[in-house]
Amino acid sequence: MNLTAVASIYRYEMARFFRTVAQSIVSPVLSTSLYFVVFGTAIGSRIESVEGHSYGAFIVPGLIMLSVMTQATSNASFGIYFPKFIGTIYELLSAPVNFLEITLGYVGAAATKALFIGVIILITAFFFVDISIAHPFWMLGFLILTCVSFSLLGFIIGIWAGNFEQLQLIPLLIITPLVFLGGSFYSITMLPPVWQTITMFNPVVYLISGFRWAFLDTADVPVGLSLLAIALFTGACLTAIWWIFRTGWRIRQ
Repeated sequence: MNLTAVASIYRYEMARFFRTVAQSIVSPVLSTSLYFVVFGTAIGSRIESVEGHSYGAFIVPGLIMLSVMTQATSNASFGIYFPKFIGTIYELLSAPVNFLEITLGYVGAAATKALFIGVIILITAFFFVDISIAHPFWMLGFLILTCVSFSLLGFIIGIWAGNFEQLQLIPLLIITPLVFLGGSFYSITMLPPVWQTITMFNPVVYLISGFRWAFLDTADVPVGLSLLAIALFTGACLTAIWWIFRTGWRIRQ
């Protein structure tokens, strides 16, 4: 394992992150604060409670997941796409660095950025609603696993994308709608039986449910299924990345 190469890629990506603080940190925190104001205050004042918890506290895990998933995906996709765009990816591929080390550098940096933003949003939430964390260890575990898994997905998107428009296509048209329809702002049990069944085919439901359980000790699906869903998703992404580097798809072609 070439740890020097991994560390170099990681430091470069993190340096780029802190050079754009306004875009990388302030923007997601500000947009999430607006969600708290609109949903937590305006709508929450009309909803007494959801599963025994205030509406403002109930939506906190969903809002964190929304930001973490989108940020992890976008950071990882841009991180690997930009070297492709300017041509420096070939220097990296010709260096004594294997696919695992390249992935660790880019995905590790993207996951760290998303985790950093998630923690900041969690701290921000304390200023708007009264929340408690029932299972702090599991909360951190679900957060880290989500950051890593969606960073892997973003890495794949960055390799697949042929232009900047495609880079934003999947996050905007697929990931964000799945998060909104995955129980971010409501409990699955509030839906009619038919829609409950349909919603269970949304993989994001399992991630949000597990993360909400860590906060509120209540879940729409068993926690074991949530962990299994994250494990399967992460494994699928790792397999796809291994295949991409083995075949050179969208990298050498």
